[in-house]
Amino acid sequence: MQVGAENRNKTIAAISLMVLAVLLVVVRFFPSSDRASAAKPSLAATTNPTRPGVRAAGGKGTAIIQRSLDPTLRYEWLRASEDTKYQGTGRNIFRAQAEEIPKPVAHAQTDTPPPVNSGPPPPPPPPPINLKFFGFANKPGEPRKVFLSEGEDIFIAGEGDIIDRRYKILRITPGSVEVEDVLNNNRQSIPLTSG
Repeated sequence: MQVGAENRNKTIAAISLMVLAVLLVVVRFFPSSDRASAAKPSLAATTNPTRPGVRAAGGKGTAIIQRSLDPTLRYEWLRASEDTKYQGTGRNIFRAQAEEIPKPVAHAQTDTPPPVNSGPPPPPPPPPINLKFFGFANKPGEPRKVFLSEGEDIFIAGEGDIIDRRYKILRITPGSVEVEDVLNNNRQSIPLTSG
């Protein structure tokens, strides 16, 4: 049995590729000391940048603080930032748009005096009951119940029942239902709707 002896060119190419692969693995995982020493000056160059520094807050004649990538805590930078005062334009920075303050308008003098109120205004009327009565639910031997709807909600109730935690059914007649809104103390008679 001959291994690789049939084609000499293929054997040489395979051996050279294996040597190249071993060299790349060694260089990748075992860096030489020359490379580490070459990297140290470049790291030192990044800690002392040539770009302009940051001027510390606090007013006139402050020192320029150099930026660096050094993670140590710099107390002089903290002291400089503590003395910084926000000097805004009065705009609320937590709103997308500035609030407009209306300017007072001088009222024009009129010859007629304003009407004098004799007392407090009357209370607003209670809100209407938005229930619709559309049928009965009768079983022999049981009290009469009605179908009521409010929007897409449907309720089945008898006399004395409270539905939707708000409406009490007072009386059921063949043509209408008397309902009380217990929150507003409002009574209303709801007629039978056809449909």
